[in-house]
Amino acid sequence: MATKKAASKRLAQTKSKGNFTRSAEMELDEFLAKFTPEVEDTARLALKKMRGRLPGAIELVYDNYNALAIGFSPTERASDAIFSIALFPRWVSLFFLISGTKLRDPECYLQGSGNRVRHIVLENAATLDDPAVQDLMAQALEMSPKQIDAGQPRRLVIKSISAKQRPRRPG
Repeated sequence: MATKKAASKRLAQTKSKGNFTRSAEMELDEFLAKFTPEVEDTARLALKKMRGRLPGAIELVYDNYNALAIGFSPTERASDAIFSIALFPRWVSLFFLISGTKLRDPECYLQGSGNRVRHIVLENAATLDDPAVQDLMAQALEMSPKQIDAGQPRRLVIKSISAKQRPRRPG
């Protein structure tokens, strides 16, 4: 597959630079632009807030069949990601990937029924400023077995691009 080969080449280029590259940022911009302006705007603002909250995080981008996901991790391993912002055709969600089921959530923000992961649908990016959401994030960071090194530069890594994708805008 040409797209798989091209994605591997981009991944190798991104990794070899050891820092976030302009081409990876441009690709992310292209991925975001596939969504409605409302979803794109919410996602961009959420990413800005997450980057401010998590300096040094490695951003892992997966342009999957169902959604565009940007994980925030202390390493380049997806299994180490603590959070992700996921874009769907009609909404943006914040996922708690490590210990979502163990978080204290008196405000009942968390949704989902899996064994590990929980999420919050972001009505807008300001939801990330809610004290209850910030508390959930602080808990998740505290429970993470690996910590994000705030001293390292931010990196953006395009991990995968699915050849087939569901429409990014509602039908």
